[in-house]
Amino acid sequence: MSNFQNGKGKTLLFLSHNGRGMSSDSSHTNSPVIDVGYAKYRGVRLDAGVDQFLGMRFAQAPLGHLRFRAPQDPAREKDIQDASQFGPICVGVSQALDSGHAEDCLFVNVFKPSGANEWSNLPVWVYIQGGGYSTNSNANYNGTEVIQQSNNGLVFVNFNYRVGALGFLASEHVRRDGDLNAGLLDQRKLLHWVQKNIRKFGGNPNHVVIQGASAGGGSVTHHLTAYAAKKDNQLFVGAIPESPFWPTLRTVADMEFQYQQLLANANCSSLDCLRGLDTQTLISVTPNAPLTGAASNNPLPLWYWLPVVDGDLITDHLYDNFERGHFIRVPVLVGDDTDEGTYFGYNASTADQVQVFIKNNYPLLQDSQLESISQAYPLAAPMAQHAAYFPSAQAAYGESTFTCPGNTVAASVARHFDPRRVWNYHYNVLDPDNLASGLGVPHTFETSAVFGPGYAGGAAASYYTTNAAIVPVTMHYFISFVTKLNPNTAKYASAPNWDPWGQSTGQRIRLQTNDTAMEPVPSDQIARCNLWQSLQGYTQM
Repeated sequence: MSNFQNGKGKTLLFLSHNGRGMSSDSSHTNSPVIDVGYAKYRGVRLDAGVDQFLGMRFAQAPLGHLRFRAPQDPAREKDIQDASQFGPICVGVSQALDSGHAEDCLFVNVFKPSGANEWSNLPVWVYIQGGGYSTNSNANYNGTEVIQQSNNGLVFVNFNYRVGALGFLASEHVRRDGDLNAGLLDQRKLLHWVQKNIRKFGGNPNHVVIQGASAGGGSVTHHLTAYAAKKDNQLFVGAIPESPFWPTLRTVADMEFQYQQLLANANCSSLDCLRGLDTQTLISVTPNAPLTGAASNNPLPLWYWLPVVDGDLITDHLYDNFERGHFIRVPVLVGDDTDEGTYFGYNASTADQVQVFIKNNYPLLQDSQLESISQAYPLAAPMAQHAAYFPSAQAAYGESTFTCPGNTVAASVARHFDPRRVWNYHYNVLDPDNLASGLGVPHTFETSAVFGPGYAGGAAASYYTTNAAIVPVTMHYFISFVTKLNPNTAKYASAPNWDPWGQSTGQRIRLQTNDTAMEPVPSDQIARCNLWQSLQGYTQM
């Protein structure tokens, strides 16, 4: 455990918990009930002064004829429903059905101050988990600590959405007899659920801030650009894309081969046949194969089931939508980590292997373009436990897929909306175990600092010791943005002022233990991001 003082000088204590383990005795004498119209849910009142309502349906089970279709309103329930345990998360690529993974998975969790009621009008923090659109990998985070640290000043929401083939199967057959981008439509359904129901939990539907990590961060950018910002754009008032994930984004026609391969693997000839398969069979025959045009079948692409440009929800490539200003005008907080690619970088021994790795993930790149990438990412300082060109491969993938997209979002919001309403961060918190493993400061490492160690899955040991000081600084910046739409208004007392991106090449805050400060975006990173942006017609297709 660790403790710190909040901005008002009060000493606060962190306790390490996981999501399920924080549920106290759910005896009916101390179990709040909330009526959301279609059902009444009995939650759990924690000693911490937080009520949690877990595993509530926000849509019907997407089974049978609802497979590969947009989510539908949940059915009415007569009896009071138990909301003391998380529901199963959405089963993903290469996973097995068990008590924690299912196709029947469209559940939402709400954490609220125990004293909040329908008139409390609290800001709402909606978290969208990541997982590369192939799994639900950041599920069931616990909002107790951020509620306490906000002085009971917010309501926290997280949820599941369909992934893999169940969420992102693309074909004209799906368009005709189903819905494209079903996983993103699940997210939209949840945001509408919040608009309709969050007052019952003490939340203000007119002050919803959406945050997501990795694919969740990419999802946030899809919601910012949804329908080219021409309709259905009153669902949130602020956005936090954390390490936004921008992989290849192709048309339906480009991904037809994937649908045909799934049919072949399943010995099916129609979408109806795929709907008739039991869930585990469908998962087991879901292909993970080279993309068309890849240099080889080794390594396989990192991500195979992804959103597509459908001409409706997703009208164009993300780079183009942001560059043209086709996004909702709201304040944005966006950032990334020093070594975004170390979880994903290929352990390359040569420059040629780096090019194969990049080509297999972006198969439209030409030889001359791959050579330009190699020149931009030459042999770098070694990283522990990795081959010589691993640092080059991870840096290329990390910047192309996470860092440069985040910088593009910041620059576009500054140019088309307001340079004073967008804040960028660079997370550079050094952890001894990560350094020894050759991971540096890896993808979304800030998550435990945002929600509190132990409240967002396992936490690095250093967050309880040498890096404990960065937790209140990071957490209160995020809480301040969620509640005030500005990271400075309610920041931690000793934290420096976080200046916005600005009008020129951009500036950001470096979040680093005992050394948090503003810094410019490095000129060499700007040059590399300009290279990736010039190639976006090849890397986004």
